[in-house]
Amino acid sequence: MTGRERTSPVASERRIVVLGATGSIGTQTLDVVERYPQLGRVHGLAVGGSRPQLVAEQVARHRPDHLAVAQEQDIDAVERAVAEALPDGPRPRIDGGAAAVEALAGSLGPEDAVVNGITGSVGLRPTLAALASGARLALANKESLIVGGELVTRAAAPGQLLPVDSEHTAIAQALAGVRPDQVGRLVVTASGGPFRGRTRDQLREVDPAQALAHPTWAMGRVITTNSATLVNKALEVIEACWLFDMPEDRVDVVVHPQSIVHSMVTLVDGSTIAQASPPDMRHAIGWALAHPEKLPGLAAALDFRAPQQWTFEPVDEDTFGAIRLARAAHRQGQGAMAAYNAANEEAVAAFLDGRLPFLDILEVIRAAVEDPERPRVGVEQGVVGVLEVEERARTAAREDIARRTGAREAR
Repeated sequence: MTGRERTSPVASERRIVVLGATGSIGTQTLDVVERYPQLGRVHGLAVGGSRPQLVAEQVARHRPDHLAVAQEQDIDAVERAVAEALPDGPRPRIDGGAAAVEALAGSLGPEDAVVNGITGSVGLRPTLAALASGARLALANKESLIVGGELVTRAAAPGQLLPVDSEHTAIAQALAGVRPDQVGRLVVTASGGPFRGRTRDQLREVDPAQALAHPTWAMGRVITTNSATLVNKALEVIEACWLFDMPEDRVDVVVHPQSIVHSMVTLVDGSTIAQASPPDMRHAIGWALAHPEKLPGLAAALDFRAPQQWTFEPVDEDTFGAIRLARAAHRQGQGAMAAYNAANEEAVAAFLDGRLPFLDILEVIRAAVEDPERPRVGVEQGVVGVLEVEERARTAAREDIARRTGAREAR
């Protein structure tokens, strides 16, 4: 989290824009805002068009002024669904395309808030637009920091950027009142995903249904697959580096299967501060929107009267090498993490489509990061340069996936 926290009060006149409104974070955000009207009113929603009925339900329930549909070809279906849900109006203004999402993200002011729940690096431009507007940014789109970390942190005013992630929200809360020179290490916890304890040989034949069966969290398909590979935890390590201005060798990962302790901070005096709560993303969403206030009854608390056991164990980085590779890419810089993320998105899509074996996801990422022809980019090239690296990595990853598919079919 950049700088010191702002203390602007939560006020009902505040406008809220939710990007990725039909996804897991988006739907839970709307639930929180509905339950706590003092957070503000829903001003705009950015949505995918594949679920027009859900969009129409959200519009009818929350009555936003603006609606941005990510894919222009989906506008007609969304407009019809909204018209059926609100036959007598008034209806929101509806625009389509990536530019419309970016414009909506940047349409507010310093007293307002944007929740970026978009999945993937497509969320980077809306993140920068929201920061440029001066609005509070509750950021669930970790790819913004993975792909454009320095661009994002430079654009953020002190306290403007607040993470919507159980791990980083936990760290931020643990750091409250702690000076930077008092911090020894950050400890990010991982559930271990559905394949904790398995060997590489046992992972060779796993399928998407198995990868999507997360033991503790209900999430979207991409992030759940990322949890199975531990790519999600690798991205969270790098996200923590940017959010808390911490070198990667001072950000540890520990497997905690119960998903109760969401992360910890070890101080230079040897003490450790941990944040614990049941696994419920409404904690993180409500924290980011209400900060520095607390929302009474936001989600269930732990019942320490009941017997329970919390366990911690090291990550098997020989079987799950995503974290080690991300650390190396972050140290390398020059767009290596942008290549990492782009290749992962392509590889996950291929795995979920049945075109790529599970273990090959990391190999596709590794090839993109280590590609000798990968363009090198610095912050001076801006968002255009970063996205050019991404596009090159996507192309290389698609070619790599096609080669691997062809080689398997030829056997």
